[in-house]
Amino acid sequence: MSAGIPLTDEDRMPWLESLRDAIKESLINKKGLILGCSALKKQYREILRSGDPDYTLESYASAVNFILLDAPAEVLIARLNKRAAKGKHYMPASLLQSQLDLLNIDESEGILKVDATLRPESIVNTIKEMHPFQGCFQS
Repeated sequence: MSAGIPLTDEDRMPWLESLRDAIKESLINKKGLILGCSALKKQYREILRSGDPDYTLESYASAVNFILLDAPAEVLIARLNKRAAKGKHYMPASLLQSQLDLLNIDESEGILKVDATLRPESIVNTIKEMHPFQGCFQS
């Protein structure tokens, strides 16, 4: 991606599988885990959900939950450009549209959507208020 070439499903698979394995280990050991991952396609999210040993494919009833930090493309482009100017992002803004084109959210998945234009503290508070994460946000 740093070379301006979008990843393929084959490119993403080892990463998704390693995240799935981390999820499985965390659940087995009863430890909280929060991951940042685009998981743009339902297929990707199913791989991650399958880290839950009790998960039945396409049931969406899982210990693995997803939150979409939702922002307009213009906001995302501005953020990417700002990070790139500081040398703090690997992906050029030119790839953003390809990423957005892959984003596929099925309402039946129950993915929590949060306005990503809010201040970080407000985003966290919104998530805490809207989702019954058990023990993930301890002070």
